[in-house]
Amino acid sequence: MSIAFVREKEGGEAFEDLPDRPLSPHTNFVTREGLAQIEAEVARLEKEASALDPEDKAENARVSRDLRYWSARKNSAQLVEDVEGDTVHFGATVTVIREDETEQTFRIVGEDEADPAKGSISYVAPLARAITGKSVGDVVEVNGQEVEITAIKR
Repeated sequence: MSIAFVREKEGGEAFEDLPDRPLSPHTNFVTREGLAQIEAEVARLEKEASALDPEDKAENARVSRDLRYWSARKNSAQLVEDVEGDTVHFGATVTVIREDETEQTFRIVGEDEADPAKGSISYVAPLARAITGKSVGDVVEVNGQEVEITAIKR
């Protein structure tokens, strides 16, 4: 373990001193599912914290750090209800076709719930930013490639 993460207390007892996880500078928009995931993580960590051995300093430090992070994310969460309209927006499921004719469908969600492998991207991702506010048939350039919006579902 790196010495940078261990600090001596008075009396020579070492304990883990983990830095806080960085919080995003972006507004913490969440879907209903995203808020539920955050709340479940806070509950899980609270339960885990109550069952920890007080002597396990490393595990206590990790759980405390993660609980601070998820509690802050829960407190800053701004639930976005269904948005009306025919343009790409937070919470929408969008299908695009790329220049090479590959089709991709994804849902635009909050940062903590984004999982590209499972078909969701963060609203601050370059692709999401480029297509937000656009309509079916619009073409945008992302990372030097054109993508056309072919479908938008609420």
